[in-house]
Amino acid sequence: MADLATILDDLTDEGDDLDRLVAGLDATAWARSTPAAGWTVADQVAHLAWTDDAAILSATVPERFAALLADAWRNPTGFVDDAAHEWARTPSADLLGRWRAGRARLAAALVEVPAGRKLDWFGPPMSAASMATARLMETWAHGQDVADALASVRAPTHRLRHVAHLGVRTRDFAYTVHDLTPPAEEFRVELLAPDESVWTWGPDDAAQRVTATALDFCLLVTQRRNRDDLDVTAVGPDAQRWIDLAQAFAGPPGNGRAAGQFDAGAATS
Repeated sequence: MADLATILDDLTDEGDDLDRLVAGLDATAWARSTPAAGWTVADQVAHLAWTDDAAILSATVPERFAALLADAWRNPTGFVDDAAHEWARTPSADLLGRWRAGRARLAAALVEVPAGRKLDWFGPPMSAASMATARLMETWAHGQDVADALASVRAPTHRLRHVAHLGVRTRDFAYTVHDLTPPAEEFRVELLAPDESVWTWGPDDAAQRVTATALDFCLLVTQRRNRDDLDVTAVGPDAQRWIDLAQAFAGPPGNGRAAGQFDAGAATS
């Protein structure tokens, strides 16, 4: 995959795209409900700001992140919601400024992480490049929730490759958080990119295979759409099982989205 500098450039662009979507919103729009139950547009941005702040701690003051992690695991199913709701109480202009400042500080902090160092996180430890990829995935996924709340259709970009890569790399993690043993063999994943090229992972002759558009695969692994509403094809029982479990984000299993929650083509047109 791409080097850290490239990922950070794409992370900046992804954040800027969402920033443009929310910057001009009034108080009513900031309070609008999103597809994530109980979360408003403000909660979505607050979550990104809070999580960026946590990533900065992991990169710069690991002992403080360790304390944050200990607090989180005392409330493993609620700490994400609690943090989002708390930060969302900030006036929208201040919240937006806080998120913007945090994005810049995170990029600067990740550049300074020594080669080979793994950063602690709410899931497995990761390199600075993987952390940047994870932040891009989260920005894109929560940006999708905001776009859905605002009835805005986003054009897919090359940045989906980072989200898709993380979705593939977290296959075993998705099994583990469901207390299941991951399959031993590699899967083949083939995705039609926005520019009509094909992105691939895994051996050509793998028995277990997943094919989709890049957008639909990314919506699947971030659990922003139900698999029944996506054009994702899985061949083989293990591949079929995986696309029911797929989860590119850290933490406990997500709740996903109900089938039929969105009009056909709402995210892909």
